Amino acid sequence: MANELLNIISSLWVIFSFSFLVALTGAMAPGPLLTYTIIKSVQSGKRGYLMGLWIIIGHAILEIVIIIFLLLGFSFVLQNIIVVRTIGIAGGALLIYFGLSIIRNVHKNNIPTYFLNSFNKSDHALQKHTHSSPKTNKALDNPIVGGIMVSMSNPYWWVWWATIGFAFMIQFDISFSNWPKLLAFFIGHEAGDLAWYLFVSILSFFGLRYFNKKVYCGILVCCGIFMILFGIYMGISPFLRDL
Repeated sequence: MANELLNIISSLWVIFSFSFLVALTGAMAPGPLLTYTIIKSVQSGKRGYLMGLWIIIGHAILEIVIIIFLLLGFSFVLQNIIVVRTIGIAGGALLIYFGLSIIRNVHKNNIPTYFLNSFNKSDHALQKHTHSSPKTNKALDNPIVGGIMVSMSNPYWWVWWATIGFAFMIQFDISFSNWPKLLAFFIGHEAGDLAWYLFVSILSFFGLRYFNKKVYCGILVCCGIFMILFGIYMGISPFLRDL
C-alpha cells in the first residue's frame, strides 16, 4: 500500500516537474505577453510587482478552456491548416493593433509617466497623478482580461497547445478520468508561467521605474515595434509551411 502511494506521488511529481520546465522554457521566449507584462508592471501603482500574477491568472483561465477542449477531442481543429491560418491572420492583426496603439500614444504624449522616479515622491503626489493620468488602452487596463486577450492574440500559443501541449498530455495519459495527473499537469504548467512572469514584473517594477521619460518612451516604442513585427511574422508564417 505504501509503495503504491509512493509510486503515485512519484508519478505526479514527474508530471508536475516536466510540465513546469516545459512551461518555463516556453514562457522565457520573447512574445507579446512578455511585452504586456513589462508595460503593465511599470505603469501600475504601488503593487505593480504583482502584475505578473494577475496576468498569468487570466492566461491560466484561457488555458483551462483549451485543455478542456483538447480533452474533448478538438485537437484536430487546431491542427487544421485553414484554422491555423485564420488564427494567424486574426491574431497577427490584433498584435499589430496593440503595437500601433502603443506607438500612437507615445507620439501623442498620451501615456502616464507619474510613476517615473516615484520612489522620490510623496504618496499624496503619487495618488494625485494616479487619478489624473490618461490610460493607454482601455481594453487592456485589467491585467486579468489583458492576460486573456494578449494570449489569444498570439497564434503561436494556439499552435503550441495543438502540438507540444497536446503531445505532452498524450505522453503522460492526461485525462478527465485521471484527474490527479490532470491537476499535476495544469498546476505545474501554470507554476512555470507564473515563476517567469512574476520575476519579470518584479524586475520591471523595481528597475524601469527609475528611468526618465525619454528612456521610458523609447522602451515603449521598442515594445510597440516588437509587437508589430511579431504580429506580421505570426500572420505570415502559417502560409509559409504546411501542417
